[in-house]
Amino acid sequence: MAPGARKKCKILDLNILIKIGSLRQEVLQLHLSAKATLQCKGGRNGIKGESGASDDDPTSDVVSHYSSASENASVLEEGNGGEPVDEQTAQEEIEDKLKQCIDNLMDKSAKTRLAALESLKQAFSSKLLSDFLRTRQLTLSDCLERSLRKGSGEEQAAAAYVSAQFCVQLCAGDSSEDCFTVLRHTLGTILSDTCASMVARQSCAVALGMCCYVSAAEDAEDLLKTLRNLECVFTSSYPNNEGVLPALKPGASRLHCAALQAWALLVTLCPASHVRTLLDLHLPKLQACLESNDVNYRIAVGETIALLFELGRDNDQDFLYDDSDTLCECLKCLAKDGNKHTAKNDRRKQRSIFREVLHYIENEDFTEEKIRFGTEVLYIDSWMRRRIYDAFKEVLESGVRHHLQHNELLRMIFELGPPLVLDSSVKANKLSRVEKHLYNSAAFKARTKLRNKVRDKRADVM
Repeated sequence: MAPGARKKCKILDLNILIKIGSLRQEVLQLHLSAKATLQCKGGRNGIKGESGASDDDPTSDVVSHYSSASENASVLEEGNGGEPVDEQTAQEEIEDKLKQCIDNLMDKSAKTRLAALESLKQAFSSKLLSDFLRTRQLTLSDCLERSLRKGSGEEQAAAAYVSAQFCVQLCAGDSSEDCFTVLRHTLGTILSDTCASMVARQSCAVALGMCCYVSAAEDAEDLLKTLRNLECVFTSSYPNNEGVLPALKPGASRLHCAALQAWALLVTLCPASHVRTLLDLHLPKLQACLESNDVNYRIAVGETIALLFELGRDNDQDFLYDDSDTLCECLKCLAKDGNKHTAKNDRRKQRSIFREVLHYIENEDFTEEKIRFGTEVLYIDSWMRRRIYDAFKEVLESGVRHHLQHNELLRMIFELGPPLVLDSSVKANKLSRVEKHLYNSAAFKARTKLRNKVRDKRADVM
C-alpha cells in the first residue's frame, strides 16, 4: 500500500476511536443522570436513598416539641430557611401534646399510661410550665395518684418522679402544698410496703423527700412525719445490738441510699434543737455503716456525715463528736481504699469523696464548685448546698440548668434573685449553632495539638 493511503487509513481509525470514546462518555453521562433522577424521586416519595431518610418515619412525642421550642423566638431554626420560630404557635403545640399526655394517663392500656408518664417526665424537666399546670392541677394529681395506687412497679416509679417534678413546677405556695397533701400518703405507703417493687420504693423515697422539701417547709408536722417515714427505711441497714451489719436483699442498698439522701435533704430544714437530737441518734450508727459492702451506700453515708457535722457546727461553735478520732481513721482508710473487688471508677469516686469528707471534718474546709448556666454562675460552697443541688439535679436531670435560669423556686432557694431578663444587645451577641460548632471544632483542634506536644517525649516539660 502506498504511504499516502496508509496515512489516510490511520487518520480514519483515529477518528473512529474518538467517536467511540465520545459515545461511551455520553452513555455514561446518561446512566449517571438517570441514577440521580431516581434518587431524587425516591427522596421525594419516601423511598430510602443514600441518606436513609423517609417521610414515613414516626415523629417524636412531646420531647421533640420541647427540643425544637426550648429556645427563644429570636433563635433561627436550621430547617426553616432562616425564618424565626413563632413562639406562640410552638407553645400551643406543646400544650396540645401535654393535654394529650394527661388524657392518656386515664387510658386502660398500661403501655399507653407509661409512655405518657415518660413524655411528661421529659417535658417537665426541659421546660417551665407552671401556668399551664396550675389550671390542670387537680386532674393531674388524681391521675398520678391512680398510677401510684394501681400501676405496676415501673408505672409507680415513673409516676413518683413525675410527682416530684410536678411539685417543683408548681413552685412554693398553696398549689404545691395541695399537691403534696394529695400524694404524700400514697408515696409514704408504697415506700413502707416491703412487698412493693424496689424500683418503685426507691422512686417514692426521692419523690417524698423532694415534695416535702418544696411544699412542707413551714409545716413542722408534715416534715417530722416524712423524716420518720424515711428513717424507717434506711435504719434497717444499721448494725444490730451486737454491732453486726445485716444482710440486705438485692436492690435494698439502692433503696436505703435514696431514703438516706432524701432524709438528709429534709434535715437541712430542721430547727437547731431537732438537729442536735438527730446528731446524737444517727452519727454513731452512720459511722458503723461506713463498713457496708455497697460502695454507693458508703458514699451516701459519708456525705451525710459531713452534712451533719456542718449543721452541728453551724448551730453550735463548740460542737464536738466524741468518737471523732475513730471516725477519721475510718475515713482515711476509705480515702485510700484499693479493694480490687470494687470497680475502678467506683474506687476513684469513693477515694475522692472521702478525701473531701475527711478534709472537712479535720479542717472545716470545703472545696467550692461552680455551676454555670446561661450568663450566671451558681457557687456550691457547702455540703448543705451540694445536697440540695444534687437532689434537684436527680429530679430534673439535664433540665436543672434551665430551671435555675427561669424557675423562681430554685432561684429563691439558691439566692439567685429574680430571673434575669436579657436585653436585645445580649441576645444579638448570642452565637448561632453553626458558629458554636465552628468555635468548638477550632478549640478542639488547638487543644489536641497542645496536648500532643506535651505528650511528645521530646518536649521540654518543666
